[in-house]
Amino acid sequence: MLLKLIAKIVVTLNSNTSSSQVAAGLASGLLFALLPAGNLLWIALFLAAFFSKAHYGMLMIASALFKLFLPLLAAPLDALGWFILTMPALQPGFTWLYNLPIAPLTRFNDTLVMGGLAAGLAAWLPGYFAFRSLIRLYRRTLAEKLAKSKFMLAFKKLPLVKALGGAIEGVRRVQSAIE
Repeated sequence: MLLKLIAKIVVTLNSNTSSSQVAAGLASGLLFALLPAGNLLWIALFLAAFFSKAHYGMLMIASALFKLFLPLLAAPLDALGWFILTMPALQPGFTWLYNLPIAPLTRFNDTLVMGGLAAGLAAWLPGYFAFRSLIRLYRRTLAEKLAKSKFMLAFKKLPLVKALGGAIEGVRRVQSAIE
């Protein structure tokens, strides 16, 4: 299972998939990691992501990986959410939202949800451009050099890596059959 996941990441980074689509998936994964799950807002954003051209696999992988660091960010996100929710200028709007029939199910009035949403939305665009630049840099400079390096050639001879290579080839065959 883990080998197939790693294989899919390697295939995606080295495939013809647009770097913009992969970057959008990674940036969206960051947003979903910062936003606590289990509320209508998370579900609505998740469903909306399927109408975008973001790479869904990278979205899920990035969300899972970034979620590991969420406990380190809980206090700042809580403070940010508290700051936003207690702003006097926004109180009438929040009161109006809370009195709507479905809006409270989004848990927008929870400090972690509001802080995660604000931080995720603020980080999405810079994250997108950073991820896109890193992917392009990797594809342009590192991918071929890494594949031909002595270390990588010796590394490929290890039994575990041979299994991973087989999994990558299997994923590539399936992708080419679909296309």
